Parts: sequence; C-alpha cells; structure tokens
Amino acid sequence: MVDLGKGLSVEQLDALIGARDHLAFLNTRNALYRERRMKASPPSRQEALRLMAAHPNLIKRPVAVRGESVAVGFDPDGLSAVCDA
Repeated sequence: MVDLGKGLSVEQLDALIGARDHLAFLNTRNALYRERRMKASPPSRQEALRLMAAHPNLIKRPVAVRGESVAVGFDPDGLSAVCDA
C-alpha cells in the first residue's frame, strides 16, 4: 500500500501509469487542474507526471493495483475487477 498523500516520484508515476492514458490519472476536481484549464488544454505526459509528483492531490483517487490491472477513481466495476481478482 502506498500513501499517495506523500506523493510519488515522476519515475514511480510513469511506472504506475504505464501505457495507459495519463489524463485518466488527473484529478479533475483539483484546483490546479481548474486553474491551468487542463480540460481545454491537457498537459503532455511528461508535464502531467511532473505536476502529479509535485502536487500529489492532483492524482485521482483511489488507485487500486493488482498485477497489471489498475483502477483509478470511483469506478465500481474497475475497482471490483482489480480488488476481487
């Protein structure tokens, strides 16, 4: 178990996200997300990783990982698939 409140490094985030869409890991309710108007102008993968490493609250929660399966945010089906596997 990882405490996302303490943050992850750019390298750890890159490994966690893998080949998935980095935008799915951004917390759209975060003030920085809104201030930077990320919905209209999404950050590049590298910029998103840097921002999430510097601002852990920008990472959408919960993040559930089991093997290669990852569920992000409140997704009952995704969480069930990861947690019940």
